Amino acid sequence: MEANVDKDTCIGCGLCPSICPEVFDMQDDGKAGVIVDQVPGNAEDTAKEAEESCPVNAISVS
Repeated sequence: MEANVDKDTCIGCGLCPSICPEVFDMQDDGKAGVIVDQVPGNAEDTAKEAEESCPVNAISVS
């Protein structure tokens, strides 16, 4: 399972790293970013929760 953040859509609200810090963090550009190549098995549910919680639908997890 991979996670991606669309940097053009991201508004930098910080919700995704607060939900799933194992996969997301805030980057130097003020936008969210993915910090792993593959979503760890124990973080799949929270990564999907972050995707569903993104207010601008900038996250995809598949």
